[in-house]
This record gives sequence, structure tokens and C-alpha cells, in this order.
Amino acid sequence: MVGLVLAGLLVHAPSGGAQAAPDDAGTKRLMNRLSALSADSMEGRRAGTPGGARARRWIIAELTAMGATTVGASFEQEVKLPVRAGSDTIGANVIARIPGRRPGGPVIVMSAHYDHLGVRNGAIYNGADDDASGCVALLTIAERLLKDPPQHDVILAFFENEEGGMHGSRTFVASGLVPLERIVLDISLDMIARQDGKALWVSGLSHYPTLKPITDVALKGAAIPIRFGHDTKDLKPGDDWTGSSDHAAFHGKGIPFLYLGVEDHADYHKPGDDADKVDPTFYRGAVDFAYGLMREADKRAETMTRKAP
Repeated sequence: MVGLVLAGLLVHAPSGGAQAAPDDAGTKRLMNRLSALSADSMEGRRAGTPGGARARRWIIAELTAMGATTVGASFEQEVKLPVRAGSDTIGANVIARIPGRRPGGPVIVMSAHYDHLGVRNGAIYNGADDDASGCVALLTIAERLLKDPPQHDVILAFFENEEGGMHGSRTFVASGLVPLERIVLDISLDMIARQDGKALWVSGLSHYPTLKPITDVALKGAAIPIRFGHDTKDLKPGDDWTGSSDHAAFHGKGIPFLYLGVEDHADYHKPGDDADKVDPTFYRGAVDFAYGLMREADKRAETMTRKAP
């Protein structure tokens, strides 16, 4: 592996050979799930619509089949939505728990949002990258954790209505469903599948430099290019991702975050964001890197610190 400095950002270039072949069984399952969650039948998964509810039921069915557990009485956490034509005013997050070997201690949250833009002028905005990719990654990671349990509880949060104002993540943080004092990290996955920019970006270290040992270890096993940045105020508008997705709700409470995503591509928020545009090898590498981050965070959870909100 080679470490390069480009425009002040550390770039990890994989040494080759570590990437999973696109046709291996795990990658096929990953892509099949991505195609299912971003299918036309989900009608773009807009919050408060039948398509959004259909996507939610699909996620819950996957979690149930693999044996994930609930946090409350069910996987669903009610979310109040803004009033919009053609939409319900009540939606739901999907919250699952992977029990750790040491219950009652620190908690790591891994999050993604399952909503997208719906149907506009007859065109379906399937949102394969944004953010079916993050949700399917969480399902894949959940299966791995159930086979090899972590030391500490891991919460998998599939948030509602990120696109319409981050109501799902704000609801979760305000609810007390998981006491905030127990949450030591949010690993937020939003748009991790498209390789157009040739790299997966990690944001958050400028705010939480104590997380660097975690990213340093995960970086050693990365099979795709990883870059760091998009998290400082001196950037031009839109390039600072600190408040751009659901991790912002955690950051607002002083809870550390690592946000994984790609830079905007040609199909961002357009009808062309479909699963057949995804490079399976890059996507598998992104999921594996996220899993590595979680595993290293789990090892260090007892010593992780928060900031004042």
C-alpha cells in the first residue's frame, strides 16, 4: 500500500489483490439486495409514501430473517413528517440491535437513510447510491456481526426522511431510545457505491481527531482508495459535509462521527441513480472498509470520548 498527499489530503491507494471479485457469492448478494431496495417497485422510497413504506417492510423482513433484535417493542420508531401533498405525516425509522458480548456499556451506531426522492414528473428516482447503498451495507454488516458478535452493542439505524430535513435522525437523537451518554460514535453511510470519483471519502477527523487511530488501522486493510476531508469550514459552500447528512444530529450533541460517502456524480438526485451504474468491486470494498472501521471502534469503545455539544 502507498500513502500519497494530494491537495493536503491523505490518499490510500490499495496494493491490489485484496479486492473481491465482482462475481463472488458475497458481492452477488450485496448487489442483489441493492437492486431490490432500489427497484422501480419501491417508487423512489419518498418519505410518507407507499413506496417508502414498502422499502421499510423490506428492510425489516431482512433484519428479521437474519435474527437481528429490536431496541423497543418493534423495529419501527415513529417519525413525524412535514405536511406534503401526497404523503402521510407519520413515517418510521427502522432501528435494530446487535447485542455485544459486554452489554450495558458503550454503544456504536451505524446509520444510513432509506428514503429518496420518489416519483417526479413520471420518472422514478431510485436512489441506488443515495442511499440504498448505505442501507444494504448495514444489512451486510449486521449479518457479519451476528456470526461474530462485537464486544459492545451495535445499533443499526435506517433513518426516515433524510432528504426532507433529517427528521428521522433528529427523532432518534431526541427520543432517548438509546441513551445518548452511551453512544460513543456514529458511523454514517450515505452514498458509498459509485466509483465515478474513484475514491470513498471519510469526514469527521477535523472535528474528532481522537478517531484517527481507528481510521489508521482500518486504512491498512482497505481495498479501494480512501480520502479524508470535506469537514472544515474553509471549504467552498457544499464541500463541507459536516451538516450534510444524518450524522449532523449526533454531532450536534457532541457525539463523534465518521461519515463515509462519495463525491457527487452525474446521477446524484437524478433518475439515473440505478443499481446497474454501480461498480460491484468498489461497492464491496466500501462495505468492507466500513466494517473494518466498526470493528476497530469496537475495540476502543471504552476509551472513546465526546465533545460538548
